[in-house]
Amino acid sequence: MHRLQHKFFSTGNFSYRALAITMVFAVAVCLFSLPAAAKNTYRITDGDRVLFFSTDATNPVDILNQAGLALGKDDTYTTQESSDFSEIHVKRVQMVTIDNGGQILKTGTYGETVQQLLNRLDISVGESDTLSVDLSDQTREGMEISISRKHFATETYSKSIPYETQYTYDESIPAGYEEVISAGSDGEMRLVEEVVYVNNKETSRHVITSEVVQQAVPEVIRVGTGDEQAKQAALTIGDGVITTESGEVLTYTNVKTMLATGYSCEGWGRPGITATGTIARVGAIAVDPSVIPYGTRMFIVSNDGQYVYGVATAEDCGNPDYIGGNRIDLYFDTVAECVAFGARDCQVYILG
Repeated sequence: MHRLQHKFFSTGNFSYRALAITMVFAVAVCLFSLPAAAKNTYRITDGDRVLFFSTDATNPVDILNQAGLALGKDDTYTTQESSDFSEIHVKRVQMVTIDNGGQILKTGTYGETVQQLLNRLDISVGESDTLSVDLSDQTREGMEISISRKHFATETYSKSIPYETQYTYDESIPAGYEEVISAGSDGEMRLVEEVVYVNNKETSRHVITSEVVQQAVPEVIRVGTGDEQAKQAALTIGDGVITTESGEVLTYTNVKTMLATGYSCEGWGRPGITATGTIARVGAIAVDPSVIPYGTRMFIVSNDGQYVYGVATAEDCGNPDYIGGNRIDLYFDTVAECVAFGARDCQVYILG
């Protein structure tokens, strides 16, 4: 033992001693350097996913790539230091679609409430508007937000009031015979309505006020329910005097024999207007005013005695190519009546 120790420290073994010292120094340097090469641990939060990852990298982008959490084009991150480890919070872009009253907007968000998103985009929601989600809801990828915009307007307009038809029944007139005693006319009503629009489309309306501006005037029609033969038997025509079936006595000053035809305004969709501005109706007939002046009252009976037109007034002139000279045109309510009457020679009694 003594000899071995002496040999190790002898001058001849100096090179061995130098090698041993170098090895000890190298080991000490490696041990001293270990803390500098140690890895750092990071807590990474990516949505609902949380993981701890150790690496010697210090750039957050490199750390996320190494952890298999690479950022997308519009993704971002935030960092935070703590006493135990560093934190990296990944913020993935969320594409949200907003239907703002029919105007479509697609925008990106990194996780916020609907209220925060709308405030950031300067989009307000009125009291009458309807939002498809709650303002406190958190945004998410693919979320669709719809805002139905409601507004109100008032409209004023006029509406026609159709006139009613009133019938009076007379046994002294043959069945099937009708006579307009007084013509009807439509009235007018003015209305104010509130109209509701949602996204500029009308959804409902209701009447606020209504006012009758002009009352409708009913049309009065006398309808015969008696017997035709009884009517003819009751009608008597004497010298200058006519006694009708109802007992009315008419006086006439002159009598003319004239060819009579019939015309009607049936199917026009509106009342006919005579040459004198009155409404065409039974009893208002067309004449040649140079033969029978406008306003002349007459009593008309067919020569064969089969048809009694009755009292008529000259109010229209008709087509001069047909209604001229000793020719008159009698008004009927229907075309069928005109066809049934045809063309007849009539006695026209000019009433006094």
